[in-house]
Amino acid sequence: MLNRTTCVRMVSRLALTLVAWGPASAVCVLAAGGAGLVRAPATSPGPALGSIGAGAYHNCAVRTDGTLACWGQNDNGQSTPPAGTFTEVAGGTDHACGLKANGTLACWGDNLYGQTTPPLGTFTKVAAGGWHTCGLKTNGTLDCWGRDNFGQSTPPAGTFTEVAAGVYHSCGLKTDGTLACWGNDVYGQSTPPLGTFTHVTAGANHGCGLKTGGTLACWGYDFYGQSRPPLGTFTAVDGGGWHTCALKTNGTLACWGDNGYGQLNYPIGTFTEVTAGFDHACGLKTDGTLACWGRNTYGQSTPPTGEKFSRRLLTAGDAHTCELQLDGTLACWGANSVGQGTPPPGTFTEVAAGLLHTCARRTNGTLACWGYNDYGQSTPPVGTFTQVAPGSLHTCGLRTSGTLACWGDDSSGQSTPPAPGTFTQVAAGYDHTCGLETGGTLACWGDDFWGQSTPAAGTFTQLSAGTYRSCGLKTDGTLACWGSGGTPPAGTFTGVALGGSHACGLKTDGTLACWGNNSYGQSTPPSGTFTQIAAGGYHTCAVRTDGSFVCWGYNGSGQVDMIFKDGFS
Repeated sequence: MLNRTTCVRMVSRLALTLVAWGPASAVCVLAAGGAGLVRAPATSPGPALGSIGAGAYHNCAVRTDGTLACWGQNDNGQSTPPAGTFTEVAGGTDHACGLKANGTLACWGDNLYGQTTPPLGTFTKVAAGGWHTCGLKTNGTLDCWGRDNFGQSTPPAGTFTEVAAGVYHSCGLKTDGTLACWGNDVYGQSTPPLGTFTHVTAGANHGCGLKTGGTLACWGYDFYGQSRPPLGTFTAVDGGGWHTCALKTNGTLACWGDNGYGQLNYPIGTFTEVTAGFDHACGLKTDGTLACWGRNTYGQSTPPTGEKFSRRLLTAGDAHTCELQLDGTLACWGANSVGQGTPPPGTFTEVAAGLLHTCARRTNGTLACWGYNDYGQSTPPVGTFTQVAPGSLHTCGLRTSGTLACWGDDSSGQSTPPAPGTFTQVAAGYDHTCGLETGGTLACWGDDFWGQSTPAAGTFTQLSAGTYRSCGLKTDGTLACWGSGGTPPAGTFTGVALGGSHACGLKTDGTLACWGNNSYGQSTPPSGTFTQIAAGGYHTCAVRTDGSFVCWGYNGSGQVDMIFKDGFS
């Protein structure tokens, strides 16, 4: 059996990764040798994670290869998307906008008020409203364009992590977790509640926010009950015309409000995204197919068949790699000496690889871990989680309540998170751990010999922990790293991944930059544009914008020899 002494000798090969969904919505973070779906913004009427976006009477979705499919009303060309590869799409009343792989925007459809003429520059999120559009710029500030008769296109100053557009109002999630709304406020839709949130959406004349603890708060117009959410915990919410839909922690749906066209009659099953149009809704199923319900006058509730719209997720361990496939099942390859490459059956929403163990989050929010377990790192606690992050000999998870749970080795205090406190991300290193606090600041604990538990100041949107160092993505898109290791390159990024002794960043334009140890070529990335990056011990893997995989670096255990069960290579 592998003991701690052996692990210490292997420390330079520790695999701790972060995968980010490029400039796209989801910010899907596989941090610190692990993964966590950080549910990013609902741009309303728009997507929970950005793969699908419902407009008033049309929808658009990002295919697995990054191209767009749109259906429904098309009198203004809103269902005729441009060519190219995209990472996010959002639907407005009679227009739509997509976030390209290089971070720029493309909009199409009605342009009466200039809502489909986006500004130059790079963005990380986009939200299409009534007759206006808003985008979250790489530096964390907002830009809106189009109709501004109520001030809905005049956002406040400051830095944000999400933006949402309604008909005549807009809302943003500030870096500190509080909400700001602007525009028409006749129904109170621009007066959000106090408190801290992780997600915001804007319906026609109402808004909803996902609180730090996973519960919902809604405000604004409520004639049909669209602002009266059910009890329970959720991972995403999207506001439509007079109804609202949300994704529960267990992967099932809940909708409330007006049901005049059956828009509350959602199908059974588990989903990874939900988006609400004016009087219809669509969901992305766990198997990557689409389901829509409600009004179908223009075919908006008849999605394309025979296609997949979900994105595959990668995570890299020390010498093994795992993939969350399009159907929600897992595939692993490479080293399997202690069972780290033998995943359990079932369907999952994320997967995360540590040094010699792996964890995944089931569609019902519970955790499963396998592999090396001498310190209990593969024995997760009961309960529901929104992220899991395996490190070397310990693991941490973000509970639905926003609090942290850690288990396994605690010899340096790495499994003793600060309390009280709420977080939106967690990253586990060798014998330290870092968390992204609700307000956007960082907290780290555990061994600090190299300064790896003394985080940089400022506000951040993403986090990754490596062997003896950590890195964070600041609200302005630049990187900050602390502890042992090299200095990250200048420029703006949408994700960062820390491996054993190297690191890679996903740049705003979709290309990769790597630095650090390059003894096996692990820091020499291929050319092209990408949506994910995962760094292992001595190897690196990435997902191209067309959905294909590429891995490079050390291949002693076959960790670079990818296997596929879902028809892609």
